[in-house]
Amino acid sequence: QVQLVESGGGLVQPGGSLRLSCAASGFTFSSYSMNWYRQAPGKERELVAAISSTGGSTNYADSVKGRFTISRDNLKNTVYLQMNSLKPEDTAVYYCNAPLPIIGSYWGQGTQVTVSS
Repeated sequence: QVQLVESGGGLVQPGGSLRLSCAASGFTFSSYSMNWYRQAPGKERELVAAISSTGGSTNYADSVKGRFTISRDNLKNTVYLQMNSLKPEDTAVYYCNAPLPIIGSYWGQGTQVTVSS
């Protein structure tokens, strides 16, 4: 079965960095694009970053452009989100998402990122 397991969240001061990881299994990882979403308290879940199956194409929400970088390692079946220059408004639960056509859209359990001094 499809499994997505996020790790790497935590508490960081404003201006700091974190790297999130999402280990995928149960599907042919290298064939599909992957996404990172986040959801802050009281807000809707929003798309943060997306990466194509080969990693050759990426897209970012305007709020994180220039600060976050999505990448993937198809040999390790893992997608990453490098987050730099973090701001308090980046505080949210971050979710890994695998939109698998026909099969379905799958989500990880989420990892909490808190940016606070």
